[in-house]
Formats: sequence, C-alpha cells, structure tokens
Amino acid sequence: MANPDLSSAAEFDRDVCKLVHQVAQTLDIHVRRVAEELGITPTQVVALRELSDPITARELADRMVCEPSNVTFVLDRLEQQDLIQRRPHPTDRRAKQIVLTPGGRRYRSDVLERLNAQSPLAPLTAVQQDSLRDLLQALLAKR
Repeated sequence: MANPDLSSAAEFDRDVCKLVHQVAQTLDIHVRRVAEELGITPTQVVALRELSDPITARELADRMVCEPSNVTFVLDRLEQQDLIQRRPHPTDRRAKQIVLTPGGRRYRSDVLERLNAQSPLAPLTAVQQDSLRDLLQALLAKR
C-alpha cells in the first residue's frame, strides 16, 4: 500500500508545479502582448525592463536568465534603435557598460507603464505581491 504522506506530497508538488507554470505562461503572454504593441521583440521588452542602471552585458544576461551571447544580439538591436549605448566600464577596462540613451529612458518608461497596465500580478495586493516574491526567493535560496 502506498504511503499516504508521500502521495499527498506528490500531489502538492504537482499542483504547485502546474500553478507556477501557468503563472509563468501568463506573464510570458503579457510580455509578448506588450512587445507586439510596441513593435519590438519580447526579449527586447525584458532587456529594457532590466536596464534600470548602467550594467554590463553579463549582468544583464544574469538578470534575464540567458546566455551573454543572446544578450549581445538584443543589445545590437537596441543600439541600432538608438535606445542604448555601450560605454567603457569605469573600473574594468575589459568590460563595457550598457547605458540607456535619453530616448531609451523614455522608451523604457513606456515599456514599464505597459507592463504594469493589466499585469497578471495586479489582482494581488502589494503585501501579497511581496509575499509571493519572498516565498519564491526562499525556495530558490534552498537550492
């Protein structure tokens, strides 16, 4: 006979995995919708969301949870659109900092406004949003 505690733990894991996957899909659809509205790629939306301060391409890749080579392609496109500049890093001669241009700051502001409008997380209160983030961070810190 199966252990009922193991069975309920497996069901709990399955339910949580399904819910996390559904939330991730919902957030992805939202980012894609914003990208379509703006005529840019979803990856560009995510990059602009993450470009709050001057950072290196490697730091941006870490924030976007992708490979630096993928970020290079996205940054090339943003640079062609005059939304970012690559500047020498002030303390690391080997690195470049990614900096938003004045137009890039305005464009990022528009991206953030659109991401916040009708966000899938908007139904949660600020306290619930903080709790959700804290719980997810706690789970990831245990790895």
